[in-house]
Amino acid sequence: MNSVQTRSAEKALSGGTWLIVCGAMLYSILTVTPLMAKHTTDHWAWTAPILPIVVDAAVVIVVKLDDVLARLGGHGGRWPIVLRWMTGLMTLALNTADSALKKDLVGVAIHSVAPLLLIVTAETSLAYRRAIAAAMARLETEQRAEWEAHERAALERREAADRRAREEREHAAQLAREQHEHEARLARERTEREEAARRAERSEREARERAEREARERREREREQQQREREHAEREAAQRRERERLEREQEARRQQQERAERERRERAALLSAGPATEKLPEDRARVLVHAAFGEGLPVRAAAELCGWSVGWVSTRYQEHRDGAGLVLEGVSS
Repeated sequence: MNSVQTRSAEKALSGGTWLIVCGAMLYSILTVTPLMAKHTTDHWAWTAPILPIVVDAAVVIVVKLDDVLARLGGHGGRWPIVLRWMTGLMTLALNTADSALKKDLVGVAIHSVAPLLLIVTAETSLAYRRAIAAAMARLETEQRAEWEAHERAALERREAADRRAREEREHAAQLAREQHEHEARLARERTEREEAARRAERSEREARERAEREARERREREREQQQREREHAEREAAQRRERERLEREQEARRQQQERAERERRERAALLSAGPATEKLPEDRARVLVHAAFGEGLPVRAAAELCGWSVGWVSTRYQEHRDGAGLVLEGVSS
């Protein structure tokens, strides 16, 4: 029997039990209520259904809790048994009391059917539920053991497959590693040869570059030396030209000073002669007027020295002024 069939049996048992309980409760209420009404005052006759309902509610509680405990595999102890039998006997007593008081044995037998069926059904359903729960537990244990065995076997198969795959991978990895090491050794040897060739080529190139650099530096030094010598020669030539220029300027200044000194002495000699007693020749008069203009003498004094008129001397002074202005303009331009 599988779990589906077991659950179907549980549903049938539960449905039948509750059908019997509900029928017995309805029959008990209909049977006990007239009895309670006859043994209750007219003022409280409306309370007649309360007692059968309370007793039947206790039956419902007992049946339901027994169902739950049976499903959980538990046991409520002695008190649930006492409550179950007490409610059953109370239901039996209340249902058969009216017939028993009338000494109607047939009525007692008829009214005892539902309570006795209720009592037996409650006990039987409890036993069935416990048996089904035990069977389900045993079935679950067997299924769990079978599942664990199946899982263990599957795990062993997976482990064996993993072990074989691991061994194959390790073997393939060993082969690949050996192949890789062989290729790496060949590559390393080839790299070493290439590196040696590159080192030799680099050494040769460095030697060639060093020789070229030394030659280039030597040419640079020679060019710099020639440049320095040329600059030194140019600097000496410039200094020599500067010295010659200074010497020429000094000689020109010295000659100019000598000429100025000579002219000053000449002017002094001309002017120291005193007023002319007669009119001097024009060329000599011009020289004397020029000397007087250079010394800054007034026009009248110059006229007295040369014997010419003030107008003529004034004209010569104006010519000298104009000539000095033209000289200044030429110097400024």
